[in-house]
Amino acid sequence: MASAKSGKTSEEKNIAQGFSWDEFAVELAGSASGPLNLGAACTDRHVAAGRGDAVAIRWIGRHQDRRNIGYDELAAWSGRIAAVLSELGLGHGDSVAVLLDRVPELYASALGIWKAAGVYCPLSGAFGPGPLKARLDVGQARILIASEDLYLRKLVSSRAALDGLRQVLLVRAEDATGPLPEGCLDFKALVDGATPMAAHSTKAEDPAFLHFTSGTTGTPKGVVHAHGAVLGHLMTGRAVFGLTEADVFWCTADPGWVTSTAYGVIAPLVCGATLLVDEADVEPRRWYGILHDEKVTAWYTTPTAIRTMMRFGAALARSYRDNSLRVAASVGEPLNAEAVSWGAKALGVPFLDTWWQTETGAIIIANAPGQGRRPGSMGRVLPGVEAAVVRCEDGAAQMVTDADTVGELALRQGWPAMFSRYIGGDDRVGKCCRDGWYFTGDLVRRDADGFFWFVGRADDMIKCGAQQIGPFEVEGMLMDHPAVAEVGVVSKPDLLLREVPVAFASLNPGFEAGDALRAELLSFARQELGAALAPREIHFIAELPKTSTGKILRRALKARAVAELDGNELLPDLPPCPGRFDDE
Repeated sequence: MASAKSGKTSEEKNIAQGFSWDEFAVELAGSASGPLNLGAACTDRHVAAGRGDAVAIRWIGRHQDRRNIGYDELAAWSGRIAAVLSELGLGHGDSVAVLLDRVPELYASALGIWKAAGVYCPLSGAFGPGPLKARLDVGQARILIASEDLYLRKLVSSRAALDGLRQVLLVRAEDATGPLPEGCLDFKALVDGATPMAAHSTKAEDPAFLHFTSGTTGTPKGVVHAHGAVLGHLMTGRAVFGLTEADVFWCTADPGWVTSTAYGVIAPLVCGATLLVDEADVEPRRWYGILHDEKVTAWYTTPTAIRTMMRFGAALARSYRDNSLRVAASVGEPLNAEAVSWGAKALGVPFLDTWWQTETGAIIIANAPGQGRRPGSMGRVLPGVEAAVVRCEDGAAQMVTDADTVGELALRQGWPAMFSRYIGGDDRVGKCCRDGWYFTGDLVRRDADGFFWFVGRADDMIKCGAQQIGPFEVEGMLMDHPAVAEVGVVSKPDLLLREVPVAFASLNPGFEAGDALRAELLSFARQELGAALAPREIHFIAELPKTSTGKILRRALKARAVAELDGNELLPDLPPCPGRFDDE
């Protein structure tokens, strides 16, 4: 990429001055280049520092049963799991797939896999048999740790076809009786009988975890991260969430999503905080109660969950406004300004947007506390990372230095949490990594104060005549209308203009789908955006299709947009995501 000024603000330059990733390596490993093991960094070092009695995980079951796990217990438990895996023949860098819900065994298994120098590969229980088998194959999983229920429902029929899978360890329900399925081992019995082993001496560049991702378009790909990624999680845990040993941190991500690994396991534990885990899925009244009763100080969730809570109304939220929250953040897709300010009104703290991808491994851009914020923006780039806005001209990438100019977000390679490689034997690395830069595929603009604003995925842009339309800009405007709960904007083929934007909207309670509301929304869009950007059609839908982690599944919407649609009737529900796609 052609050299040019980086376009950093003076404040960004001041933050970057004197910053060194080596300081975090020294804190965790004793030296800038010494052995670094994720499992030990998250547990054993806290025990060695005399904090073994501190609560590492506070778990709440679906039926409100509870369990507190101290750092000493978690260190010993993960050490026993590591010993079992090693005894079963797990080699350095071998992959262990984990198919569990948000149960304590999930977190102890991740730590034990890292201590045994294995690669942790979590799978989502939302996937069907086909996608699970494909991920086990591509990931070359040697051992599977799964709940007995999920294994019997989704994988038992595939076991014989998984040539590389050597062992299956099942986590059984407490009231389970009868023999285990053929060829399976009892996870609890093996672990309870083991003696904890010390963590293997792994290097920062050794592989540690593997996630499959496709975002909302394209085919899934395996992304590998190394033990050194923990440096990024330690830094962002402090810089974005301000995590200390006094904090209670709650991350709501699905276990199969990279956010669950990075910020639902690693970041809070390496920072020495208490990780709150709720086994149940989103339920607003339950969540409000957890925020209040468990004295959650830092909360990381998704725009979909936020919008779900917003639909229950501000009155319910205000009844729980007396809480301990000091920071609430969002991840997964852009957060519109209305949701940011709703958090401040309803919960006492604004939701802060964060940006990162599976490939980046950790948060890269954020509205971090103390650094200023712009509702609706992605935030500013964090220390230790260099970001640029680039445009391709004459086949070469050129940095954009002018404020508010749209281009692709690129990151200079070399931050610790950056992915090591893709798996699957394709050339994706060559497509996204060039000349020392990682090209994200996201179109953004950076304002004069250094805040980044999301425009859209490069492959989601709508080419309407000579106009390039970013779906998020249209979606954000429509969300300002009180009737709209959620909205997805996609392109529809047009003979004259090539493509035109069309919107699919679900409604808040109290609003009725029909021609009158459709006309009102179209008029509202034209008034706010102008005729060139406004959607040409608006279709009402009970619920938008989403990936397993809550992103709007634009593929499904686009398929409906290109079909012959009757704009005068309520569309039937789209089928749920079939479990073939993971999320970034």
